[in-house]
Amino acid sequence: MLTLVGEDRPGIVAKVTAALFEGGCNLGEASMMRLGGSFTTMLMVNSDGAAKQVQTMLAPVVESLGLHLHIDAIAGQLHQHVLPDVRITVSGADRAGIVAQVTGALAGAGLNILDLESDVAGTAESPIYIMHIEGVATEGVGALESAVDVIAREGVDISISSVDTLIG
Repeated sequence: MLTLVGEDRPGIVAKVTAALFEGGCNLGEASMMRLGGSFTTMLMVNSDGAAKQVQTMLAPVVESLGLHLHIDAIAGQLHQHVLPDVRITVSGADRAGIVAQVTGALAGAGLNILDLESDVAGTAESPIYIMHIEGVATEGVGALESAVDVIAREGVDISISSVDTLIG
């Protein structure tokens, strides 16, 4: 798993993936996003060489773009996707601890989080925290609703709905 973090700028994906391709690497799953003014990506990279060789190969590109590189050996497990069966939306006045409180309650009720995205909307004077979660409800949606009921009574809006997945 190759992870890059740095200041966002045009051309990061093109330059990094070109260097990997020219070095004989093959890409698997990838996730890339911009958070604030920073860019981050996680890439599953298959290489005949060791992690150190991939790091050496990417060094000129990483250095020229001012990125931080981290590589971990992982078991690929391509094509073994876990599909979410529940979607949760949380919004409320932004305050420290809201993510820990909500995700802790949901984990206690058997939620396996597969994806989480959040943002701060509203204004600088009245920031609103918004979080979208998708996951697997191992103990059912009812258990999740019960777990967050106390938090919802504190003025946090929490919506939980089942995800119907069509496969075929």
